[in-house]
Amino acid sequence: MKTEIILSELQFKAVRSSGPGGQNVNKVSSKVVLSFDVPHSNGLHPEEKELLLTKLKSKISSEGLLILSCDEDRSQLKNKTIVTKRFLALVQQALVVPEKRKKTTVPRAVIEKRIKAKRNLSEIKQNRKKPRL
Repeated sequence: MKTEIILSELQFKAVRSSGPGGQNVNKVSSKVVLSFDVPHSNGLHPEEKELLLTKLKSKISSEGLLILSCDEDRSQLKNKTIVTKRFLALVQQALVVPEKRKKTTVPRAVIEKRIKAKRNLSEIKQNRKKPRL
């Protein structure tokens, strides 16, 4: 992943924020919408593109655009930095490949301990019964 190339490929769009806020919301376009074209990116290897498309399937549109938005702050510049950081964290998290789990056998001591506990419990229950005459 080449971060500099990816950052140059990002497209930002300023939109009016929704919700309460009075005149500031009505006049100022402080919400920032980030869009990133995953299939046509030059900063990602083909394997990384496939990994992103599979892991972030719910966040990617049918055209292959990854769209994130931020309207947390009243400042457009702060919203832009927040959404950019969020985007980079999301992509880096999606590109992490988990290690494969190695199968291990159950140790003999653990098996013996379990069987011994079962025998002990069985003896306790046998001792609760009335003796047969």
